[in-house]
Amino acid sequence: MKFLVTILIVSQAMANHEEDDYAKVIIEKTESQYRSIKDYQVKMTISMKIPAFRMPKKKYTVFFKQPDKIEIKSKGFGLLPRTGMFTSPSENFDNLTDVVIDKNSINLKENRVILSGNLIVDSLAIKMPNDYAKVTFKPTVDVTIDTSQWVITGVVTKIDTIKIMQINNEYGFVDGDHFLPVRSTVEYFVKDARISKWLKKDIGSFIGNQQKTDIQDDMVKGKITVLYNRYKVNRGIDESVFKKN
Repeated sequence: MKFLVTILIVSQAMANHEEDDYAKVIIEKTESQYRSIKDYQVKMTISMKIPAFRMPKKKYTVFFKQPDKIEIKSKGFGLLPRTGMFTSPSENFDNLTDVVIDKNSINLKENRVILSGNLIVDSLAIKMPNDYAKVTFKPTVDVTIDTSQWVITGVVTKIDTIKIMQINNEYGFVDGDHFLPVRSTVEYFVKDARISKWLKKDIGSFIGNQQKTDIQDDMVKGKITVLYNRYKVNRGIDESVFKKN
């Protein structure tokens, strides 16, 4: 009997190790696809539906160059949500612990897998009132990956079973054969005052204009839609385009 139990424990440990290795492979392949785009220029149109905050559709020209150079040009007042838009897959996964393949992946359509992990609270712009609050505040993140193209199509952040934020990305072939986002949506569903402050800071991060939003309530509920068009990919971008810090 003890021998059988030992065999089961070892088998489970080996299965967990193989699952961890496969999760790492998925992250590495997604990162490799992201890094294959050396640079791009794109026109972005942003529309927002957030209570107590009004902004007409805003257009931007975005320049990106590996590994992390970003320049965003717009006329007048405007903002962009920072959450996950210009960070690599590995940077995003570095903010998670205990990343595993979600068992719900079997219910997805073909070529889709979900990686789930616990969000590191220190990675958020949240000031916890005490250590107990920090320990008990445990958001989790589910990341859906298209394994035919190795791109992230969805991100859901939850506390327990309550969804607080969801990002959906739609992709297409642009400027030849480059598979890049053509539409993204960011939806917020927040009733928790602690994370509400973080999201308000994220939403209210102005590009070239550090004004504050008029969002006063502890609840943030809304939707941000981003449309991408007129891509120019891997054509080279002069260093002079990027402002020096």
